[in-house]
This record gives sequence, C-alpha cells and structure tokens, in this order.
Amino acid sequence: MGLNILLIALVTSLACSIIGVFLVVRKMSMMTDAISHTVLLGIVLTFLLVPNLDSPLLIFGAILMGLITVTLIESLVKTKKVNEDAATGVVFPLLFSIAIIIITLFISDVHMDVDAVLLGKLELASIEKLFVFGVNIGPKSLYIGLLVLVINILFIIIFFKELKIVSFDSPLAKVLGISPIIIHYLLMVIVSFTAVTSFSSVGSVLVVALMIGPAITAMQFTKDLKYTIIYSAIIAAFNTIVGYIIAININVTISGVIATTTLVTFILVLLFNPISGILFKVYRRAKQKNEFAFLILLIHIFNHQNNNEDEIRITNIHNELNWSENKINFFIKLGIKEEYLINKNDLIFLTEKGIKFHNQKIKSIT
Repeated sequence: MGLNILLIALVTSLACSIIGVFLVVRKMSMMTDAISHTVLLGIVLTFLLVPNLDSPLLIFGAILMGLITVTLIESLVKTKKVNEDAATGVVFPLLFSIAIIIITLFISDVHMDVDAVLLGKLELASIEKLFVFGVNIGPKSLYIGLLVLVINILFIIIFFKELKIVSFDSPLAKVLGISPIIIHYLLMVIVSFTAVTSFSSVGSVLVVALMIGPAITAMQFTKDLKYTIIYSAIIAAFNTIVGYIIAININVTISGVIATTTLVTFILVLLFNPISGILFKVYRRAKQKNEFAFLILLIHIFNHQNNNEDEIRITNIHNELNWSENKINFFIKLGIKEEYLINKNDLIFLTEKGIKFHNQKIKSIT
C-alpha cells in the first residue's frame, strides 16, 4: 500500500508540475489557486443534478466552473477598475464560499468532506480499486493520475509551439495566425481537469503547491522553456519522494509534508543556487568589491613606487587612499600572500608578478 501511495503522489505531482510551468511563465500563478478552489462549486452543482459522486459529469461540471472562474476574473480585469490579483481575490472566495454553503445546507449527509477537498486523503487513496472485467488492476487514483499525466504530456507536445509563442509574445501569435484566446482557454481546461482529478487524493492545497512550486524552482536554474518543464518534473518528483519519506517517518499528513518540502526546496534553491541564488549573488558582489579595492591598491602602488616613498609607506597608505588601517592591512597581507606585493623596510612594492597582473587588469578595463 505504501508504494501505491507514493506512486499516486508521484504521477499527480508530475501532471501538475509540467502544466504549472505555463501558468508561471504567463504570470497566472494565482489563477491556479482560484481554479483549484472554485471547481468545488462545479462539483457541488453537478452533484445536485446527478447525485452520484462517481459520475464523470462531476469532472465536466468542475471544468466548466474553472472556465467560468477565468471568464469572471478576466471580465473584471477588462473593466480596468481592478488588477488581476484583486479580481482573483474577489471571485474565487465568492465561488468557493457558495460551494461550502451548498454543501452545508443541502448535501451535508453525503461524503463530500471540505477538509478532504483542501488537504486530500492521500493516505487512503490506494484503498479504492479499479476493476476491469472483474479483475483488480490496482488503485483507481493511480490510473486516473496516469491518465491526467498522459493527457498533459500530449497537450504540451502537440501545442508546445503555440503555448510558447502565446506565453511570451501574444501579439506575434496573432500575426502568425495563432489564437491566444483558444490556447488560453485550452490551457485553463487542462488546469481545471488536473485540479479536479487531484482533489480526492492530494487536495487543492497541494495541487497549488505542485503546479507553482516546482516551476518557480526550476526557473532559478534556466529560462529555456523545455528545460524548465523537465527540471520542474524532476524537482516535483524529488519533493514528493522526500516529503513522503519524512511524512511516513514522523507520522503526519503526507500532502502537508510534500507541500512543505516544495516550499523548503524553493527557498534553498533561491538562496544557494550557484547560478542566481541570493547568497551567491551577495558573495559574488562582495568578491567583486574586494577585487576592485585590491586593484585600486595595486594602481596606487604602481603609480608611486618609483617616485614617492611616502605614498607607499605601509603606515601612510591608508591616509592616501582614505581607507581604514584594517582594510589596508588586509589587502597588503593578501597581496604579499599571492606574491603580488613585497614589503621592503615598511615600503610596499609590486613584484614582477604584481606588475604583470596590474597591467593585465588595466588592459582588460580599457
């Protein structure tokens, strides 16, 4: 059972992460949050018409509500009275609240748990089996997840060019005869489909984390769309496996730990990524600052070592450069250690190596 749970989580995370890349590059991350919540209203309304939780019509109702959500948000944005974030913040709480009210008033006796929708029941996802001609072939959620993953992969492969052009240059797409509106709503259909089919296993909170977290983490490494999709899938799989192992060992909700792992991974990459990590940027800037200061010291000594001993006297250099004594002593020790400088009776001179280094730096600057 444990392996089945992990496999369900993996296929769901892969399905969410690869399609989530396009939401991130289109700056529609909040739309994921909106759709993942408002599709509940589509499920609830469809259930009132077809009182069967196993009916495939629930999925169509959810997808339709996802499209309605997108349309309402975009309609508010087009009024130019509110921006997209504000419109999203108005629409999705309203529709989600209506769904909660309907569940409370009319179908509270049915097993449609709001907590399960939000947090999922991944621990129980492998219990419900899929039977084909009376033969048990495994957990139903696993095959649903695989179906969604295959659909998402095919969608990306078939419409990759259109998705890429529309995402980065919508006016160019129109010139090339590609309809941004059609591509946009096709993407929203896929997002809604992915979100609603993931409810029973991982919940809407983890759906949002899986769609956005791996994508924004992958974009710290590359800006190439193909590699972003690949890295996003790898990161999603890593987060899922690590989160699952931690959750099993400390006996807590698997979905919650996977979502937390996704956040922690992003923060670590944001800080320590050698390409664009914050700490590495700080380190590189400090290194560049020190290199520039060291070059200033070399230039000063080079310009005065043959004509003015006072300018290169170790006890006076800090006054000439208006630096602190500690700063001067640090760079002089560094220069001596690297054999660029030499101390002769408290006078600092450039060695042949130091002169060569000085000339190379000056030449590269000029």
